[in-house]
Order: sequence, then C-alpha cells, then structure tokens
Amino acid sequence: MKRRLLQYLLLALLIGVSVYGITNAQNIRDAIKLRGYQPSDEIAALPTDTAMTDKARRIFYVNHPAVAAKKAFSNFCEARQEQTIVLGCYHGNQNGIYVLDVTDGRLAGVEQVTAAHEMLHAAYDRLSSKQKTAINAQLQDYYDNHLTDSRIKQTIDSYKKTEPHDVVNEMHSIFGTEVASLPPGLEGYYSQYFTDRQVVVKKAAAYETEFSSRRTQIAADDTQLGAWHAQIERQQAELSSMSDSISTDRNRLDGYRSGGNAAAYNAAVPAYNAKVDLYNRKLASLRGLITKYNDLVDERNQLANQIDDLVQAISSSDIPSAQ
Repeated sequence: MKRRLLQYLLLALLIGVSVYGITNAQNIRDAIKLRGYQPSDEIAALPTDTAMTDKARRIFYVNHPAVAAKKAFSNFCEARQEQTIVLGCYHGNQNGIYVLDVTDGRLAGVEQVTAAHEMLHAAYDRLSSKQKTAINAQLQDYYDNHLTDSRIKQTIDSYKKTEPHDVVNEMHSIFGTEVASLPPGLEGYYSQYFTDRQVVVKKAAAYETEFSSRRTQIAADDTQLGAWHAQIERQQAELSSMSDSISTDRNRLDGYRSGGNAAAYNAAVPAYNAKVDLYNRKLASLRGLITKYNDLVDERNQLANQIDDLVQAISSSDIPSAQ
C-alpha cells in the first residue's frame, strides 16, 4: 500500500511538473535567454526612458536588444525596417530587437520610441490566439471609427499594401507609442507595458514635429511663392505694356521737337514724365517683389535640405538622399 501511495505521489508530482512546464513555458524560455544577460547602460536606459513596466522591460531584454550603426543595422534588419517614424526591427519568436543608432540631436527620442515600438511587436508575438482576437478587435475598431490622425492613417494604409498580413500587428505597436488618446479598453491593455504611456507618445510627437513642421512651412511657402509668381508675371506684363506706351510717347515728343513744335512738346512733357515716374516706381516694386520671392525660395530650399538631412539621419543607407 505504501509503495502504491508513493507511486501515486510520484505520478502526481510528474503531472504537476508537466502542467507547470506547459503553463510557464514562456517564463522558462525567458529565464534561459536571460541567464547571464546584462544590458549595457545604453540599452538599460531605453525602457527607463519610455516608462516600460517590469513586464515590458523583461520582454525587451529577452530579445537581447542592440543599438546598431547604419552598416550593422542594415545587416540585422534587411527587409524588416518599419515604415513609420521609428527605425528598427523585431525578429519573430523573440529572436532579437535592433534599433538604428541616430546621432542627430534634432531627432532625440527616436531610439526610445523605436525600442518601445519593437518591444510591443515582441509582446504581440507572445499573445495567445484568444488574446490576439480580443485585442485585434479593439485595434480595428479604433482604426475604423476613432482614428483621426491622417499621418498614422497613411502609415497603416501603406502597411495594408506592403504587409497586409501584419497590419493589426503594426497597429498594436503604432497606436501604443504614437497615439495620445485611446479608448479606455486599449489604455487598460497598454498599462501592462507602460507605467505612463504618454512618456513615449510625447517623444514620438516631438521628433515627428521636426519633419511635419518643416513640411507644413514648405507647403505654406509654396503657396506664397505661387501667389507671388503670378503677381510678378502680371506686373511684368503691365510694365511691358507701359514700356511700349512710353516708347510711343517718346517718339511723339521727339517728333514735336524735331519739327519745331515747342508748344506741343512742352504740353506733352509733364504727362510723359509722370508716366515714366510711375513706370520706375512700379519697376522698383517689382524688383522688391522678385527679391522677396528669391529670398523665400532660398528659405524654402533650406527647409527641404534640412528634411533631407533628417531623412538621411534615420536612413540605414549611407547613400546621400536625392535632392
């Protein structure tokens, strides 16, 4: 009897260990991956700077994240680069997170947002089918009925064309790091990954503004340049007509003088001088407008060059961007 009881106890223990192994398989795999792992100060700062929870930090570290310079990043992330304002990649099945090393001070925060974005990809990868179904429904509903940010809409739409099977996965990362206000259900869901999600959202907004503010100003400049260009053409046409009229009047005056008709000449001179004076004033105005036009063209092109510089700063290629 004692022997049989011992067998039962041993069987129960084996069953218990088996059940524990199944239900805690992810934790076991995590523990194995984290055995001996020590993040660098640079890597450890990323979850801190984005207010990740301990759970999110663990997911991040399990993927042995790395901040890589352009050449190495291209090797790690070939054909896996994001199409949004982040630049990084996640290798499925918790096999790595890579973030591009961005040194341009105007883009402070891009590495932090990228780290959070890729961490959410890894987190999504861990969800069960049931969990994915539930969160997918909330993400899709937000996109269909509540999303108003045109830039984010365009980003999601680009994924629909290039990666149609990963669209909701991308929504999961983009909404969590770039959308300031989400429905309570989604806010509650993301709270398991961020103690204060607004920290990462503000970083995303700050450096995205470096692009959008310049693009907005360029659009305004282009509108102004278009109006000035039309005005310049009208004034040039008007001055051309005035020049022809002045030339005709001058020939008439020359005829009066050569013909000895002093009275007619003297009578016509004031009107002629007034016309010349008006012409000169209009010409000066046109030259001033052309100067303003050229100055604004220079300012507009400087902004365009700055955008090129920013794009190059977050490009994984060392090839100069097209002018």
